[in-house]
Amino acid sequence: MFLKNAWYVAAWEHEVAHQLLAVQIIGQRLVLYRTDAGAPVALEDACAHRKLPLSMGTLQGDHIQCGYHGLEYNMTGRCIRIPGASKIPQKVRVRSYPAVSRYGLVWVWMGDVAAADESQIPLVEHCDDPQWGRNRGGSMIVDCNYLYVTDNLLDPSHVTWVHRSSFGNADCEGEPVEVTESPQGVRAARWVYGGEVAPFYRFLVPFSGPCDRLQQYEVRYPAHAIIKALFTPAGTGGHGKPLDERALVMDSYNFLTPISENQTRYFWFQMRNRRADDEEISKAMDEGVRKAFDEDRVVLAAVHRGLQHAVSQPIDLAIDRAPLTFRRNLGRLIDEEAGAGARASA
Repeated sequence: MFLKNAWYVAAWEHEVAHQLLAVQIIGQRLVLYRTDAGAPVALEDACAHRKLPLSMGTLQGDHIQCGYHGLEYNMTGRCIRIPGASKIPQKVRVRSYPAVSRYGLVWVWMGDVAAADESQIPLVEHCDDPQWGRNRGGSMIVDCNYLYVTDNLLDPSHVTWVHRSSFGNADCEGEPVEVTESPQGVRAARWVYGGEVAPFYRFLVPFSGPCDRLQQYEVRYPAHAIIKALFTPAGTGGHGKPLDERALVMDSYNFLTPISENQTRYFWFQMRNRRADDEEISKAMDEGVRKAFDEDRVVLAAVHRGLQHAVSQPIDLAIDRAPLTFRRNLGRLIDEEAGAGARASA
């Protein structure tokens, strides 16, 4: 099940040029391109005539020409030419989806066009702050349902075992997690006091010795995660305390786009408050993050297969409170949306 009235990342901006790009989002096939003026366009990837994918056609200026019988569609999805026909019926059109470029990504609204609100695209803090650096980021296909990824991104404890050589260490194993809800999503957070800096962060932390660490995992509906990692000298961390000038803060932005019930495209990048202009640091972060997310990818694909072929029911533990809360609330939003749609069409 998917929430339709939401923004999903369709592609990186550099992937969307003045040429046709086929993508799939929540089971729907779209074709993307950029106009001569640079605006992103997202249309249903199926000609109204015989449903040949429009991505198999060609661009004629800012219009798509179907590769089967030459029907042409403008940026709104309206058919503007049928070779050999003097009149074009109004019903000859394909669906158009609102598309927006932001933060180096192309976002597409998959639901009711009238409800599309750009202010609902998650805010990336510090994106224009010269004191903060950003690594390029990346994306990957994960062979699992997107909810297994949201489960993972609301679980601070898994880093102890899945990411021993990067994000985690033994200090992350047992501290209790505080779970909070908001209209936007669910947050799981905890402080770990007096531990070691995890391997991935050592080259970024500007102090030596033990640290206090904040693990803050937040997932917003339908599937956008903002993860804050904060390392500060031992004794300076904790709820309500001012940020120590030596602290490292890294915000990881993770945008999940369900391709289908069985695949997810995972987009990410990170912001940091240290060495903002250091390109070598950004490159090292890109390499390290991709390696760590590859560890998640392998585990989550195996979890998906395991649950598909399970011979006994999986159990839930106390550490699952945040993921289960998110699933429950998202399911309610999906049901409410479906109910509203059914009433509107009755």
